[in-house]
Amino acid sequence: MATLSASAGASGAWIALFAAGLFEVGWAVGLKYTQGFTRPMPSALTVAAMAVSLYLLAVALRHLPLGTAYAVWTGVGTVGTALLGIVLFDEPATAARLGCILCIVAGIAGLKLLANS
Repeated sequence: MATLSASAGASGAWIALFAAGLFEVGWAVGLKYTQGFTRPMPSALTVAAMAVSLYLLAVALRHLPLGTAYAVWTGVGTVGTALLGIVLFDEPATAARLGCILCIVAGIAGLKLLANS
């Protein structure tokens, strides 16, 4: 029974970690809209996303190694932010840039697979 509950905890930790990464994307993109924290609503939403992201990272760290969790958290945030930069802000979508983003995705997948072995 202890193994089942440890496994469920690790599963939940990965879900929390992925959600934390999505909230990291939210606050990173939100920073663009705060105009240096001079706009109240975007600033409040950005700070809230920061808080939720850090909280979910802390929850994930209950069951996942620090190095793995931090790398995945920043990786999800980096990939999501880079992709939204392309979509929302007309940042370049060159083959080299997309290839580098794909390398980050491969690293995230690799860390997830290694965590299970």
